Order: sequence, then C-alpha cells, then structure tokens
Amino acid sequence: MNRRSFARKLAGAWGAAGLASVPQLTANPQGARLQDPQKGQGFGVSVMLWTVFEHLPFEERLEKVSEAGYQNVELVTEFKKWSAADYRRVNRKKRALGIQFDATAGLDRGIADPAQRDAFLAEVRKMLPVLDQLECPSLIVLSGNRVPGMSSEMQHQSCIEGLKRASDIVEGKNVRLLVENIDPEENPRYYLTSVAEGYEIMRAVNHPQVRFLSDFYHEQIAEGNLIEKLEKNIDFTGLVHIADVPGRHEPGTGEIDYRNIFRKLAQLNYTHYVAMEYFPTYDAVQSLRANRELALREGKSPVTA
Repeated sequence: MNRRSFARKLAGAWGAAGLASVPQLTANPQGARLQDPQKGQGFGVSVMLWTVFEHLPFEERLEKVSEAGYQNVELVTEFKKWSAADYRRVNRKKRALGIQFDATAGLDRGIADPAQRDAFLAEVRKMLPVLDQLECPSLIVLSGNRVPGMSSEMQHQSCIEGLKRASDIVEGKNVRLLVENIDPEENPRYYLTSVAEGYEIMRAVNHPQVRFLSDFYHEQIAEGNLIEKLEKNIDFTGLVHIADVPGRHEPGTGEIDYRNIFRKLAQLNYTHYVAMEYFPTYDAVQSLRANRELALREGKSPVTA
C-alpha cells in the first residue's frame, strides 16, 4: 500500500463510527532504540519507502535503497500482513545491509476527534510490540479529519489531550511519537494542515517523546514560509520529509530551494532525520544517491540566505 492509498484508507476509517476493542498491550519494546545521529554529527538521511521501488519484493527494495547509499528507511504499512518469520527474515536482511527502520506510520485513528481518543490510544498500545519487532523507534501520528460541527478550538485541544495521553503510554520507553501535517489539496478534510498550529500543539504537550514531523512538501502547499518556522521551532522538530512542489518530485524540480533548507537545518544543529519522500523523475537509485549527497553536502555549508 502506498502513502496516498493509506491516506484514503485513513479518511474512510476516521469517518466510520466505532472500532472493535483492541487488547491493551503495555509491552516495552526493547528492540526499538532512538538511533538518531550522534550530537555534533549533523542530521541523517532516510527514505520513505512507499515512493520508490514499489513493484519489487520488499527485501529487494531494501537492497536498492542500500545501493543508493542509505542506511535508514521509513515505512507505512508494508508490514501489516507479516508473520513472525517475515519479521525475522526482514530484520536479518536489513542488518546485513546496515539499514535501520527509523520511523513508521500505521495507525488507523487520529488525534483531532475526541470521540476516537480511546480507539487511538488502544492502537498506540497495540503498535508497541510491532515497533519492537521492526526494531523501529518512531511512530508517525496523524490528526485525522475535521469533525463536522466541531470548532477548530475543540479539535486543537483534542490533539493536545490525545498526545498527552499517548505520551503517558510511551513514557520511559524507547519510542517517539511524530505528528505530521498534510496539505488541504491532498486531503481537504484533514484537520492539521497548519505547521504553525502543529508547533503550538507541540509546545502545549511539551513532552520530549512527542515531536513534530514537518513535511516541507505539504507545508509549501498549505502555508509556505518554511525557514522562518524552522528557526522558531527547531527544538520541537523530530523529523522532516522532503519533496518538491509541484508534483512531489526530487529537490530541484520545483519551487523549494532545498539547498538553503539543508543549510539551515545544519545551522540550527538539527540532529534527527531528513527523509526523502518523493517520486523520482529519473532512475530512482541515481536520484536518491544524488539527493542524499546534496543534503549532506549542503548540510555542511554555511547558510547564504
């Protein structure tokens, strides 16, 4: 399942009433470790896998990512039907390639609708052993859609309360929650289209295991003004996603000056991941390799704008 299909699936789930009860799991995932680059070494570079090599078997996709020079991969729901043997096989493969899974999506419920809070929290608990099996430290959280008849203020507060409750679940575990924005053109019903509001929510939650996933592609479409928001909110940023506008292609194909974005991230001592989430316009291995090199090269350059 690709990211757009996953978003459509979520839209349907958020619009449906009720959810079957989910076991209240409280596992502490020992395999998951917060493996961001070490302080002083700058940011790392990752690939959101749904955008590339989608017609290949999973392990061959990892080989292609490794060929492009990456050691980090992000998932959506590729693991949904895996057996225990599948997890073991994939983990052996990624270790052999020197790859880690640094983040994954996979929740069906969001945080903006208070009526779905218990279902959302149950899903977070259910994902803990999955994160353990994936050896993955970060879980991507979406707001869900706007609730007809409910004020923005109520949904804003629901996001805060839901994340505070979820932070209690992951407290002390090697798990981080990352809240993502989506632009209103891709999903006109999605609640959290504003990065500025997302950072307001982060400040209100104020928990070190809850951070914002700033998707520059969505942000440019929704609001723009990318660098100023980074400067004001870098301490609450736990992951950034990279694609150019329009078309969700690689840096340099559109209107975002990613050279300055990468330089600014380095200047601000950002030490988490920069994840490529774009559709390559030419050979995917070559494109990913070139843009990894671009990010790391510009990330070592002084900011010029």
